[in-house]
Amino acid sequence: MQAIHERCCGLDVHKETVVACILTPEGKEIQSFSAMTNGLLKLADWLSERGVTHVAMESTGVYWKPVYNLLEGDFEAMVVNAQHIKAVPGRKTDVKDAEWIAKLLQHGLIRGSFIPDRPQRELREVVRYRRSIIRQRAQVVNRIQKVLEGANIKLSNVATDVVGASGKAMLKAMINGTEDPKVLAEMAKGRLRKKRPELEEALKGLISAHQRMMLESLLRHLDFLDKEISQLDEEVEQRMRPFEETIRRISEMPGMGRRNAEEVLAEIGSDMSRFPSANHLASWARMCPGNNESAGKRLSGRIGHANSWLRSALVEAAWSASRTKETYFSAQYHRLASRRGRKKAIIAVGHTILVDIYHIIHDKTDYRDLGANYFDKRKSSFVIHNAMRRIEQLGFKVTLEPAQALFS
Repeated sequence: MQAIHERCCGLDVHKETVVACILTPEGKEIQSFSAMTNGLLKLADWLSERGVTHVAMESTGVYWKPVYNLLEGDFEAMVVNAQHIKAVPGRKTDVKDAEWIAKLLQHGLIRGSFIPDRPQRELREVVRYRRSIIRQRAQVVNRIQKVLEGANIKLSNVATDVVGASGKAMLKAMINGTEDPKVLAEMAKGRLRKKRPELEEALKGLISAHQRMMLESLLRHLDFLDKEISQLDEEVEQRMRPFEETIRRISEMPGMGRRNAEEVLAEIGSDMSRFPSANHLASWARMCPGNNESAGKRLSGRIGHANSWLRSALVEAAWSASRTKETYFSAQYHRLASRRGRKKAIIAVGHTILVDIYHIIHDKTDYRDLGANYFDKRKSSFVIHNAMRRIEQLGFKVTLEPAQALFS
């Protein structure tokens, strides 16, 4: 095979060491370096002395990040999916791994994963951390609900948000020793005041000192998490200011809120030139069926593993969009869910949302909904025939007269 890159290097990255194999016209050189910063700087100097231009490494956990940070800019650094470069089974050592990566790189047989620039990587880290804190908050709210159930208090049966303004006031009163249901029910605010008789029934329970202690600790933790989320929101908002117009356009889509728009934008970036088409973006995100065919038979079409943060944001948006009224996403979901099941329908809606986001960013255009009757318009003859057939099966005769506008 013809060598594509004359001077290249393969790296086998571990937590404490990095094994490097350089392939040049002069021959092969192998050295090991420490994974500490000083060791990585020596690695960079060694590569520069040998005139290396391209470097490839496996995407092993987070251990590739320090190496990539120091090599980025000076070399054509490439992070490769470990599944794509598995060597032929046999004797395996770190040196052989580094040499195998170098050979694949030399002959152009590997392609790098999508690694965004440093500002976007930092934005990703902040947005992902915020999502983790939000998940922790949901766990704390669920734990509060379990403690209340253990005390025979059914606050969630009446109040939509147990830790809302009214709920928190009642919980703090319980912690301070208030047990009278009427007194607790009077703390309701807003529309919840109309449900005071139901609240009195729900707040009658047997709360012990242990449960008061648990509630106090959980509320303290909840306040801490709310403060952290608020600070992270400010940080994300500051970093997202250059993309404010794009976020506005994405947020106008059914099911997409500002946080969802920020999460998707942090994962895919604002530069769509790295994806040749919307289909390439959907394939990279694994939001489309897998392609597995052998001997003319279509095998498993599982979507596979990919960016879990992006998929989580898209699936969340898809569930929200499926519950909207008179929208294309809702029509698409109900059309597919009846035939393929809810989960596959949600992935299909998430795929459509991602494709639309691609065009919104790439074309700098606003979202335009196709309407809830889009599928009926596209196959109007089938809809009419199916409706006539079902009515005739009930013993009626159907006569059609064309109206001025068949569909509104």
